[in-house]
This record gives sequence, C-alpha cells and structure tokens, in this order.
Amino acid sequence: MMKVKQLSNYINGEWIKYNGELANVINPATGEVITEVPLSTSDTVSEAVNAAKEAQKSWAQVPAPVRGELLYKVGQIMAERKEHLSELLTLENGKVLEEARGEVQEGIDMAFYMAGEGRRLFGQTTPAELQNKFAMSVRSPIGVVGLITPWNFPIAIASWKSFPAIISGNAVVWKPATETPIMAYELARIFEEAGLPKGVLNVVFGRGSDVGSAMVEHPDIKVISFTGSTETGRHIATECGRNLKKVSLEMGGKNAVIVMDDADIELAVEGILWSAFGTSGQRCTACSRVIVHEDVKEKLEKRLIEEMATLTIGNGLKSGIKVGPIINQAAMNKIANYIEIGKEEGAKLAVGGKVLTGENYQAGFYFEPTLFTNARIDMRIAQEEIFGPVVSLIPVKSFEEAITTNNQVMYGLSSAIFTKDVNKVFAAQRDLDTGIVYVNAGTTGAEIHLPFGGTKGTGNGHRDSGVQALDVFTEWKAIYVDYSSKLQRAQIDID
Repeated sequence: MMKVKQLSNYINGEWIKYNGELANVINPATGEVITEVPLSTSDTVSEAVNAAKEAQKSWAQVPAPVRGELLYKVGQIMAERKEHLSELLTLENGKVLEEARGEVQEGIDMAFYMAGEGRRLFGQTTPAELQNKFAMSVRSPIGVVGLITPWNFPIAIASWKSFPAIISGNAVVWKPATETPIMAYELARIFEEAGLPKGVLNVVFGRGSDVGSAMVEHPDIKVISFTGSTETGRHIATECGRNLKKVSLEMGGKNAVIVMDDADIELAVEGILWSAFGTSGQRCTACSRVIVHEDVKEKLEKRLIEEMATLTIGNGLKSGIKVGPIINQAAMNKIANYIEIGKEEGAKLAVGGKVLTGENYQAGFYFEPTLFTNARIDMRIAQEEIFGPVVSLIPVKSFEEAITTNNQVMYGLSSAIFTKDVNKVFAAQRDLDTGIVYVNAGTTGAEIHLPFGGTKGTGNGHRDSGVQALDVFTEWKAIYVDYSSKLQRAQIDID
C-alpha cells in the first residue's frame, strides 16, 4: 500500500532525500517494515527555519480570505482521498479503519472550519476615550511556528495546529512522530498540490532529542505547539520560558467516567467501552478510571466484563475488528508493568492483563482489554497515565465523593458523568475540574469547533482547535487612529 521506500524531508517546497541515519516505520499490527524515515539533525532544522522565515514575509501579505481558499482546497483533496488516507493511517498507527476514517474526517472538518476563519480572524473596534479618535485591536501573525505532534492522532492533531497557524499568516516547521510519519508526508503532498507557496510548510522528520530540541532552541521559531507526554512538555516549557518563547502544551490525561446510581447502565457500558478501548486506550482522552456509585457497582462491573468478552482484537484493516494493536514494544512493556503494579497495590484484576500472542496476532503488538476492580484513588493505576487498554473501577458512596475522586489527580483533560438527575448534571459541569466535560457520553469525541485542552498537568492554558487555537498563533495588536489634528494625551486630556 505504501510505495515510497524512504521518506524525504519537505523543505522550501522540495522533497530532500536524507543521506544520514534512518529508522524503520513498523506496522504495529504485523511487525512489518512499511517504509524508512529520516532521523534528521539540527542542521536540517536550520534549513527549514530559514526557508520558513523567508516565505512567511510574503505569506503574511496574502489576504486572509485568499489563504482560506487554499485551505478549502486542502480540505477538498483530503475528502477525495479519505479512504486512501484512512488505510495508510491504520497501516502505520494500528487503529481500526472506522476510527481512522473518523480521524481523517476530523482533519477535513478542521480544514473547512479554519478556511472560514480567513473571512473572520476577528478583532474588535471600541469607542475611544477622546473625540476624533478611533480605537481597534487586530490579530497579527507571529512568524515561524514549530509544531511537534504525536503518533496517536497523526493527522487530526496536525490539522488542529497547522491549519490555524497557516490561516493566521505564519509559516510552519513541523516535526511529526517517527512512528507515524506517513500522514505528514501525505499532508505535505496535499498542501503542495493545493498550491501552498514554497516554504510556508516544512516537514522535518527525526527524534525529539535532536529535531524537537533544535526547534525549541532555535531563535527564529517564535512559537512551539507541542502534544505529548507531561515530562517532555515540562522540559519544553522550561526551555521556551528561558528564551521568552510562546509555548502551547497539550499533555497527559487520567480521565474518568462517573456512573451514578440513577444512570442508564447500558448506555454507560457503551460509553466506557468506547472511551477505554477505542484506539486501544492510546488516547489522551481515554477513560482509564470508572468512578461508580456503590449501589450499582456490581451491576456495572458484570455488564462490563460481559461486553469486554465480545471485543474483537486484531489488525485494524480487517472488517469486524474493534480493538487494534499497541503502537510498539516499549508501550507494551509499560502497560504490562502497570498490570503488575495494580496487582501489587491490591486492586482485583477482573479480566485481561495479558499480552496476546499466537497465530491470530502474528508479530504485532497486542494487549488484552483489561479491567481492575475495587481500586482506590491513591493507587498508582488510578493516578498515572498508562496509555493502553486498562481501566480501573473505583467505588464511591455519593455524588460529592465522585466529584472529589475525579478531581484528585494531577491531570485535568476530560471527564464524564452518567446520571438522569438534572441537578447533578449542572453541578458536575461546574465542579469537575477538567477542560472537557461530557454528560451521558464517554470521555472521547471532541468536535473541532470547540476548544480542546485541559487543566493542571494536562496543559498550560492554551487550547487546540476552535477559534481559541488562533490565540496560540497570533499576537493581539492595539491600534489608535487620531484624526483630531492635535496632540491628545489620553487620560491626561480627559475633562
């Protein structure tokens, strides 16, 4: 399916073959090598930044509605190639094909949405304090922005970042994850076909320790937008702070579904299964905790175990598969380690907890959907991000205890509550301390016209997606026009 044997960096509108170290890109469902990806150095980053810096000068002068027309073309091409892109995404990432289609659609939606911002990019006009004076604010592009994106949503997250950056008049240097570089290659080709001027988008493949660090340290990259681990995000924030560089961080999650005693249990089971085991739990919004009222705990647990037994696991390109592989062996080892931690802490392993091997799973990376029960909030499995198909059931006695338990972690990305009590619904919306709250739905399924991001250890206050993403890639400029033909000294001259 993938015909390119070695990917090339995309710099200044040219595909530049890398003659240095390469890494294999592995299909996690089969262990087969799909292609090779460059492990570029800081010199390649400098080439890309120089190209972006020069291109941005003229790109910023292109009227924003015209920039929007180009994004419309990008969205149209993506829509035409949706099935092809989805198959390639499943090939390199492992998520089942229907999920891959949903992710590609998210990129299409983001293209059309941000294209529309080309006719908005709203500022404000306000009354001035003095006569014959006009006051307004406008958004201005920042310059060259650096994007560092993860492997779990290789095209959706890239669209959340690159599309608002480009519509705002910036140029982009993008480091995709080395595990999933094919989506970056395909998206760059689409931008090229749509007519994006050379140098406005540049793709540099490589390790975070090399390419990512060089981007963070480069003085001509004015913004870093990063999605990944909290540990790496803290390091990036430190370096960007030292250089007074703007930074947007989207990091980990330890998301919970609350199930109250009046909940629709069957609906809650559906929501938990999708949130916990979709993408094999490899989502920052994945449900990894279920906080359940003790009165319905046994019923919910029984139904979860029954439905987990029906989940089909395998190659995401095959029909009928509901749970795909884990991304690589290192991730498998991490998940397996947390299974042992959970057992040592005293949680009951109700189902799962094993690496799947044998003829049905070939040489891929597969882990059983896993349920711990009788967990406590102070356990590591209830506090730390596992990033795999593992969920822990935590019983509580009341709504108030459920809210407290939800909030008692270092992350604050997504939360959900299942209840029929409208009073509890509105109290939960107010009191859950996450950036995203779902009512009678699971913890996943963000829509592109709303802000995406979280509180506490999940982020640093910025948001991907929605119009709020424009705040990451623009600066506010206040403009005063005095047409009084005399010097007016603001508050000094107010009577």
